[in-house]
Amino acid sequence: MPLPAPRGPASAALLDLLTTAPADADVTGLDRAVGDALVATEDVLRDEDLQLTLLCLYELHYGGLTGVDDAWEWSPALLGVRARIEAVHEAALRDRVPVPEVPDDAGAGDVAETLFALAAEDTGPGLSTFVARRATLEQVRELLAHRSLYHLKEADPHTWAIPRLQGRPKAALVEVQSDEYGGGDPERMHSALFARTMRALGLDDRPGAYLDHVPALTLASLNSMSLFGLHRRLRGAVAGHLAAFEMTSSVPNRLYGNGFRRLGFDEDATLYFDEHVEADAVHEQIAGRDLAGALAAQEPEVRDDVLFGAAACLALDTWVAQAQVGAWSAGRSSLLHPLPDLVPAALALPDGRAVPDGTAVPAGAPVRVGAPVPA
Repeated sequence: MPLPAPRGPASAALLDLLTTAPADADVTGLDRAVGDALVATEDVLRDEDLQLTLLCLYELHYGGLTGVDDAWEWSPALLGVRARIEAVHEAALRDRVPVPEVPDDAGAGDVAETLFALAAEDTGPGLSTFVARRATLEQVRELLAHRSLYHLKEADPHTWAIPRLQGRPKAALVEVQSDEYGGGDPERMHSALFARTMRALGLDDRPGAYLDHVPALTLASLNSMSLFGLHRRLRGAVAGHLAAFEMTSSVPNRLYGNGFRRLGFDEDATLYFDEHVEADAVHEQIAGRDLAGALAAQEPEVRDDVLFGAAACLALDTWVAQAQVGAWSAGRSSLLHPLPDLVPAALALPDGRAVPDGTAVPAGAPVRVGAPVPA
């Protein structure tokens, strides 16, 4: 992921620090800047500076940041800074997200049914219906920019949980994740299918290409997944999060696909959504019953976190969708900065063919492997 532009003193201090060698670094300035930001923030989940800082700290555990020494990943000082932001972030979620209750003797089936009921009650602001019926080309491009931060690494935050589970929950998670990673076929990986959709709309499919455009609340949604996935104590939350994620995926993805077809796009753009209509109808049963429900029965001490993780997933999705639909309904962009109208053709062509400098692909023009560059 490329280094983003800072959004305040904390992210500026972190990005400046990451360009130095870990052995020579002094984190005093970063620690002070983060402390000041935590004291000053009115809402950590919508704080541009703190959410960007947290995302960059998490990215050290994924693909890394361009030009940043990999040794920073396990810097005790950076882990300490991250923990300070995480504590406030988690507290905000636990304070604001209502969590359903189940009896103390609830079994796997009881927890699963509670999760299905929770997902069924989630009406949300109708983002997928908006896309299906009303969204413009510019708005669906914005949708993809928002979602690119997660979907270009789809499944990775939840995969952290695999070594932390045993027995039936572990097998269930592996089964779901295997499909997410294309069953061994790199071209069928869901991240690869999403990249294909981005190219079909003339967007840059490199990880983090639109990080500077995406607002804090979208970052908070991805950061919450990383928080749950990277902490063994939150293994219940990551299982519940994935269950809710899968339970609320199939119908919206059908609507998203319909919206893209309404705008004239073909399978290059819709395959990602169409794939999820069928796959997630199966995944929701596995994730709800064999993963989340079974884990709650196997380890009763994490049962409440299973429910918390699911509720947090639904709440974050609702808040992000409300912000996007609200902006579009008011005639505004949902991003911090409008997307560029053009993308260099060399970035849009998945086979990497060289093109003359300055050649560009019009926004929304489908670009396929082996196809000529659209005029």
